[in-house]
Amino acid sequence: MGTHKLKTQKLTTTFGNIAPFRYLCSVNEETMRYMKRNIILILLTLIALQGRAQTNLFGTWSGKLNVMGSSLTLVLNLEQGDGDVVVTLDSPDQGAKGIPCSREFLSDDSLSVKVAMINASYSARLKDGNLIGAFTQNGMSFPLTMKHEAPKENRPQTPKPPFPYTEEDVTFQNAGYTFHGTLTLPEGYDKQTPVLVMVTGSGLQNRDEELMGHRPFAVIADALARQGIATMRYDDRGWGDKSFSPLDDTIDDHKTDAEACVHLMRERFKHVGVIGHSEGGTIALMLASEGKVDFCVSLAGMAVSGKETLLDQNRTMLSFYGIPIKQVNDYCKALGAAFDNIIADKPIEDDGTNLPPFMRQQFKPAIQQASSRYMRDFLKTDIRASLSRVKCPVLALNGKRDTQVNASANLEAIDKGLTKSKHEVVAYDDLNHLFQHCQTGLVDEYHKIEETFASEVLTKIIEWVRVAIK
Repeated sequence: MGTHKLKTQKLTTTFGNIAPFRYLCSVNEETMRYMKRNIILILLTLIALQGRAQTNLFGTWSGKLNVMGSSLTLVLNLEQGDGDVVVTLDSPDQGAKGIPCSREFLSDDSLSVKVAMINASYSARLKDGNLIGAFTQNGMSFPLTMKHEAPKENRPQTPKPPFPYTEEDVTFQNAGYTFHGTLTLPEGYDKQTPVLVMVTGSGLQNRDEELMGHRPFAVIADALARQGIATMRYDDRGWGDKSFSPLDDTIDDHKTDAEACVHLMRERFKHVGVIGHSEGGTIALMLASEGKVDFCVSLAGMAVSGKETLLDQNRTMLSFYGIPIKQVNDYCKALGAAFDNIIADKPIEDDGTNLPPFMRQQFKPAIQQASSRYMRDFLKTDIRASLSRVKCPVLALNGKRDTQVNASANLEAIDKGLTKSKHEVVAYDDLNHLFQHCQTGLVDEYHKIEETFASEVLTKIIEWVRVAIK
């Protein structure tokens, strides 16, 4: 992605010819040397100012992009950096934040930016306090008006102080990384207090597993602490490091991070468990199969293979949007064959040439992403064979409207595989992958829902933990 210099008019100053000026004012040589030094300083200052934008558009702008009946919130952020302007785009409805933009033009009342990552651009002019313009992507243009304000979100479950418990900032080390986290301690805690290490899902996430304005791990930690259960949540490896690429690590790498946190908790507590969401649920079951934890809670954890999970996700999404069944089958067949070759470290024979154009556009980037170290490992991951080694109590929960981790297939695999464990599996009606009450279960619905985490699931976790540690 190219970096474009801000286009500004040059600042120039006329000081006159030195000789006539000197003659008329009758100044001496020392005075002239002093004036020359100051003129040079002024010129250097003016040159430096050319790198800083003089604009009224700094701050946060937000608006609704309407595309074929659907509404998508976009947020444009303009900040003055060190000698340059930093512009980023957020799409909170899609969980995307900090998408870098390059500036084509910026003045007191107009701007034009490119978003190379998504092949888009936005050009607008200030009118009556709003940016009036057009958002263009892949050759299609849509009107977009932005207000000078951040979008307002209602997240009623997000914990707000004062809290009837204490929190400690905690750090630990693993594989050369320093992890920062929050240990939430209920009132009157002691060594017998049960503690749960919280493990996030896939992708780079902070300790609250923050997504689309929701902070599910903060909500869970708050609910558990109020009922006498401690939790330890931490930022993922690489969090805050812009040079870090999460696609370079594997699920096993993330498992060792969680294990290091479990060891730390054992220094203070007798009953140490793990609660993981999505990929974190898979890691929780892995740690349980290795005998590393005393009890385990899987929230929408994947138990079937990564390949099966990705194919199911694609089939569900395509079918929901009304793609003919034959095209869905053709796409998933081509995708499955490509996944098999990636797993076997063989060249991909089918490049999607026989697919319809719109599917071919999706197929190629999907295969490119699947070739990363993380995705290659994800495709191969299948924990079903290890479940028979689990001996500690396990609670596995899913929402029936989960479109990312199929509730039926995964809960069935967990129930069938846990032959030596006292366990319970529960599928909830009307809940999605984030355990929100929902209509469709699709990802683009997450942001629109004000609820962060279903209260009945919180109650279930609390009641189950109390029994599990007895």
